[in-house]
Amino acid sequence: MEPQPAPAHNQLGQPIGAALPDWTPRAFPALEAMQGRTCRLEPLDVARHADDLIAAFALDAEGRTWTYLPYGPFESPEAHRAWLREVSAQRDPQFYAIVDEASGKAVGQASYLRIAPEHGVIEVGHLAFSPLLQRTTASTEAMYLMMRRAFEEYGYRRYEWKCDSLNAPSWTTAERLGFTFEGIFRQAVVMKQRNRDTTWLSITDAEWPALRDAFEGWLAPENFDAQEQQRRSLLKFQRETGARA
Repeated sequence: MEPQPAPAHNQLGQPIGAALPDWTPRAFPALEAMQGRTCRLEPLDVARHADDLIAAFALDAEGRTWTYLPYGPFESPEAHRAWLREVSAQRDPQFYAIVDEASGKAVGQASYLRIAPEHGVIEVGHLAFSPLLQRTTASTEAMYLMMRRAFEEYGYRRYEWKCDSLNAPSWTTAERLGFTFEGIFRQAVVMKQRNRDTTWLSITDAEWPALRDAFEGWLAPENFDAQEQQRRSLLKFQRETGARA
């Protein structure tokens, strides 16, 4: 992480944050699709996506997907569908279905949440990737598309990722994507009748250009062979662009 500039001082000699004289509140993100090469994100729609999502998550017979989320596993397809109907009507969180471009089927979900246009802060969360999406190019591209919209289309300053501190796969994924660990909020919430310490990570707008270049290099078709296996890792691209030391 680069050293932070020395703080400014007010007329009383007190240290204060850097001035942002041109700052204006950002727009609340519109609920619109995001198109990539291997996937697209579509506003969650029960009629269009529920059957696919229910079938995709049913492949996780043990219910591992839901351990660290405040909902699920669902007792029946009808209960899952009812939950999808409820969250699809919300404004914040703003839910999307992750659709595999090759099959045209919804294979996961993601959302923007804790959206604060006045501060330019937005979080990505409610991430649930079915076995059809896990460890695929599409899973990474979906996260890139959401970052790109937040930073480039809407001009947000800060993009957050939070997870249960015991959820090692989520924490590892966030750092692979370029998020910086900030700390742990101890005893942050009670979830499913158990304690949850929450890990906070973020990307700032100053960090985004180098990360964007790394993502675009990694996602380029020529970086993958005929079996869609990467030729060079995202970490190598991040080091080349200066996103990571």
